[in-house]
Amino acid sequence: MLARVMTTIGEIQAAVTQARQAGKTIGFVPTMGALHEGHAALVRAARAASDFVIVSIFVNPTQFGPKEDFAKYPRTLEADQKISTDAGADLIFAPSVAEMYPERSVTFVEVKELDAELCGSRRPGHFRGVCTVVLKLFNIVRPDKAHFGAKDFQQARIIHQMVRDLNVSVEVRVEPTVREPDGLAMSSRNRYLSSTERAVAPAIYKALRAIRSRAVAGEIDVARLESALNAELAAIPGSRIDYARVVDVDTLQPLPRLDRPAVAAVAVFLGTTRLIDNLIISD
Repeated sequence: MLARVMTTIGEIQAAVTQARQAGKTIGFVPTMGALHEGHAALVRAARAASDFVIVSIFVNPTQFGPKEDFAKYPRTLEADQKISTDAGADLIFAPSVAEMYPERSVTFVEVKELDAELCGSRRPGHFRGVCTVVLKLFNIVRPDKAHFGAKDFQQARIIHQMVRDLNVSVEVRVEPTVREPDGLAMSSRNRYLSSTERAVAPAIYKALRAIRSRAVAGEIDVARLESALNAELAAIPGSRIDYARVVDVDTLQPLPRLDRPAVAAVAVFLGTTRLIDNLIISD
């Protein structure tokens, strides 16, 4: 039987209350739908860690910029329901925009400093929208554990900070990036790629691995590492680099030298599709 879809806050809160009264722990996977194997892996991780698993499917308008793809973002609830069920979800929360943002909603959540680099500097207001909707979902679902993917490195770091700063009673777990056999990080936006773009997209991960190899071999000058990373990405046919940086894993600030844990993070356009990926290169 497919996991039941609930669309109202009252319904989902009643179901959570019932599960808690039965002594169950609550696992939660927040998504924007268009689910793929990467999401399924998150649901399986939640299933292994908790007694009762809820997946939210909500295309959140507040994290999209005015020229971004909110209107065309894929909405595939029927397929998402099957993927969620097969991976072990008990319930799906799929609210409307009006349910999540009632008229005259004027409160937002921001995590300063951590949103100033990488995607934050390229997509103003994006992480304000992410934090606001994630905190709302945490307050609605009240999970014990919430699962996020490592592909969205900056997002996961920001949510960790928000949970700590605001004393939210949830354990945030970051699960490994799930990749296609050729290395491309799984993403709902991969379906936008043309066949030609899809063929060259794995070179993004190849570039990250090349930079990690340089770091492992002893290169500690971040400027040289970033220069090499940009060159690798620029060589991908049809690519346009949004950013390619090596930053501190904790502060997300630029580094002069690899003298602490660092992550290489990139955003690359292939055609009109923006793909992000990252790799820890120093720990």
